[in-house]
Amino acid sequence: VQLQASGGGLVQAGGSLRLSCAASGTMLSINNMGWYRQAPGKQRELVASIISSDRVNYADSVKGRFTISRDNAKNTVYLQMNSLKPEDTAVYYCNAVIRRWDRNLYEYWGQGTLVTVSS
Repeated sequence: VQLQASGGGLVQAGGSLRLSCAASGTMLSINNMGWYRQAPGKQRELVASIISSDRVNYADSVKGRFTISRDNAKNTVYLQMNSLKPEDTAVYYCNAVIRRWDRNLYEYWGQGTLVTVSS
């Protein structure tokens, strides 16, 4: 199983970006998917996670600005980021907990995509 993230880049404060992360490979199902970020000199932190459209979780710092969604048919999770701030600058990693054919759950990470917000 692989997670392929895309969509990072450079944007001015107040701007928007949309991150995507697609899971590929042999799997039975995907449980939760999410996005984490790690800024220079800081620990990796949860940004948002989703199990279903009515079961989402956001970090307080992004509530009202970021929206997480998923397309189960495409095994893809999205992160729409609006009203970006310089403090959102970080490498963003997608994460997924996947049930494989042995019925066990496995956690996977994407390769990270850099988001830079200029002031």
